[in-house]
Amino acid sequence: MAIIGGGMAGGTLARQLALRMPDLHVGVFERTDEAPHKLGESMVELSSNYFVRKLGLSSYLYDRQYPKNGLRFFFDSPSLDQPLAAMSEIGSEALPFHPAFQIDRATLDADLRAMNARAGVRVRTGVRVHDVALGEGGEPHRFTATGRDGAERFEARWLLDASGRTRVVAKLRGLHEPEPGLANASAWGRFEGVADVDALGDGAFRERVRHTTRRLSTLHFLREGAWVWLIPLRGGVTSVGIVCEAARWRPEWRTPEGLLGMLREQRALAELLADAKAVDTGAYARLAYRTKRFFSRDRWGCTGESACFTDPFYSPGADFIALENDMLCDLVERDRAGESLDAVGARADLYDAFMRMRQEAALRLYRGQYGLLGSYELCKLKWDNDVGAYYNLWVDAYMRDLHLDEAWLRGQLAQQPFVLRALDNFAALFAKVEAEVRRRGTYHARNAGEWNNGRDCLWFMGEVGQPRDEARVLALTEEIFQRVFARAAALHDEGRAPASRPPRALASFLGPKPLL
Repeated sequence: MAIIGGGMAGGTLARQLALRMPDLHVGVFERTDEAPHKLGESMVELSSNYFVRKLGLSSYLYDRQYPKNGLRFFFDSPSLDQPLAAMSEIGSEALPFHPAFQIDRATLDADLRAMNARAGVRVRTGVRVHDVALGEGGEPHRFTATGRDGAERFEARWLLDASGRTRVVAKLRGLHEPEPGLANASAWGRFEGVADVDALGDGAFRERVRHTTRRLSTLHFLREGAWVWLIPLRGGVTSVGIVCEAARWRPEWRTPEGLLGMLREQRALAELLADAKAVDTGAYARLAYRTKRFFSRDRWGCTGESACFTDPFYSPGADFIALENDMLCDLVERDRAGESLDAVGARADLYDAFMRMRQEAALRLYRGQYGLLGSYELCKLKWDNDVGAYYNLWVDAYMRDLHLDEAWLRGQLAQQPFVLRALDNFAALFAKVEAEVRRRGTYHARNAGEWNNGRDCLWFMGEVGQPRDEARVLALTEEIFQRVFARAAALHDEGRAPASRPPRALASFLGPKPLL
């Protein structure tokens, strides 16, 4: 069992395989000697459940990383000049019901290497994998790993690619595809000396969130067509970066001076970053890409960024890793249990079809939506729809391991046209409301003085991960859609006689007709 890459995707996969099959021979081949700092520091509820429930890392995450106080959004004036305490805010007043975490990737990756080595995994660092020959029809895979001690040829029954954007298998098989519909870009850095957000503002600002720590949230400062993140890491370092429409990206942001200069153009960020000193910086002029295939009948698979990347707004990267690693582990277990090549291959095809559906759904969640982000009212609509559906449909299913159930997967694939159409319908609805709000000149109208805890779309939170039938899931989906549509229509009609719009059936949200 060979895993190319020892970052988060490869390290967690190796740990999961070692926990599930202690007698399995697993080798990890990682090109770096020291675990480097990487993006992907924000985990949300699905991936956190994977780390806690599947990897047994609950105590580790609290001891070595930070618990996360949810996602937190701040909205500004057109000139980006509001003080922090005056900005409208979406964010909780208590730690989440389902835990999530902020991860220092270098620490995590190094710790996983040590854990895996203690568990009997052969962890090879400082090696370059090349001359890969993928086997077909049950034949083994072969590759060469070259390091300080020279080159060595290896053979593996399974080859699992966790090489990140190096994309070893994708390049061999021509799997990589650009994503033309989502042109996003990013620049980022790690900084020392970032001010403590919990020390800013007056007593009323802290009281409205019951003095819960905002610092442990993933902070989002939202603008038209862009957003800035702040993520606290252990050791006094803060990850800070911007994601924007590619047309807004500037090459000077690659430098610490250029990045800090742009960030400090916003008053609230200038206060937080007044004494900040860059540790390192990085940038991607294009973030999103996709894959033609995740898993193969020929006993190879891709996990993490070796497969695809969508957008970091809701921190979905580790969610993809959780799903991919679970499926790869299941395929390996089936193979070891004696299932035929055809049977394991059929399961690989099923898992692959589902992951390609998830990839497309995630991309449609962000395409054409960046124009909404700078408006409290518009972004709150999208938040309620996306987060409500995420918990009801994706987090719940993961916590109940439905993503490994053949009948459930086939049902999801049968519903794929309707799921994707619903995403398109709501994207079109939000775009229509955005156009009307801009026409009225009220895009920023509620960007000051508002606060919402972000949980009014999660009235069913206690049910998530508990036994539920399909009828209940569909009923909640309809209610989520109804609530968001009613508010979207009201915002669209503001200032005019409202149209008569009776409650809609779930099917109407999934059909070909525009919602508004």
